[in-house]
Amino acid sequence: MHAVQLGGSHYAQYLGMSAGVAALIISCQPLLTAAVASRFLNERLAPGQWAGVLIGLAGVTLVVWHKIDMREVTAGSLAGTLVALAGVTSATLYQKVFSPRSDLKAAAVIQFAASLAVLAPLALAVEGFKFTWAWEMAAAIAFLVIFASILGVMVLYWLLRHGGAARVTSMMYLPPVFAVALELALFGVAPGWLTVLGMAVACGGVAMTVWSPRWRSSTS
Repeated sequence: MHAVQLGGSHYAQYLGMSAGVAALIISCQPLLTAAVASRFLNERLAPGQWAGVLIGLAGVTLVVWHKIDMREVTAGSLAGTLVALAGVTSATLYQKVFSPRSDLKAAAVIQFAASLAVLAPLALAVEGFKFTWAWEMAAAIAFLVIFASILGVMVLYWLLRHGGAARVTSMMYLPPVFAVALELALFGVAPGWLTVLGMAVACGGVAMTVWSPRWRSSTS
């Protein structure tokens, strides 16, 4: 999940893909997960659940619309984001099927060790492991490691223990919404009306996927 998803998406942006396009492709994870789970994991999704998944994706599209720039999309950057999408989807499904009760702390250590083994040689070979110290960079890394890579993934795996894969991964539509809220709180950047509409649509889609009374997961 860490090495393939983050490595693929960040490398795509390194090649010039806009953050909006990368976010939109990665946000297809709930849709892809729902398709795989309904076909191979016997998770029964009601029509309202499918509608929620599609509506959530439409909401994310509106949120990142102002950051979408197709002019810089190349075959290499597109391949990077597709690899990232496949990585995060397969990792989520693997955890759900083969390791639902694993110790979360041990899983975090293993994931970081695997990421180090994959990305450290690449960083050395491609970039020469160039490192320029800055407090802002250290704070950003600490935030990403603690909240996104450790706490965020632990919460994801904990939720997978108590619900179906499609229902849980639909919450992956929410990070762009929180990003807009944080941008407003930290930097005073007010979202436009299209972004606000997208936030509402994305939240509505997640609500339809998570709370539909007709939906019953075979794992719940």
